[in-house]
Amino acid sequence: MEIITLANDIGQLVSKGVVIANAEDGADLVGNTYFQGLTKLIISEEQLTPSFFDLSTKLAGEILQKFSNYRIRLAIVGDFEKFKSNSLKDFIFESNKVGQINFVNSTTEAINALNQ
Repeated sequence: MEIITLANDIGQLVSKGVVIANAEDGADLVGNTYFQGLTKLIISEEQLTPSFFDLSTKLAGEILQKFSNYRIRLAIVGDFEKFKSNSLKDFIFESNKVGQINFVNSTTEAINALNQ
């Protein structure tokens, strides 16, 4: 797992495949981000286990709560239209409205969201 630093204390997770498979992986990522002095992070949908997007597993809540506790803003880049769950769509809508956690379609959108 590698986090590169972009502008304005934004980091981006650079890794192929799933990096966050469980809550402990999420905690490790929060720790690494915090240790590097970053307050904003961009990750890709592909870096999250598919069960993250099944809200009944409660994995998303566990992981995202860790980011919130450490006040690390997060942008998740991906194609979220493919998910058919109404509860997930509502979760994404509400998250984007608050702005602590953002679900976006591109890295450019992620940077813009995190800079607001």
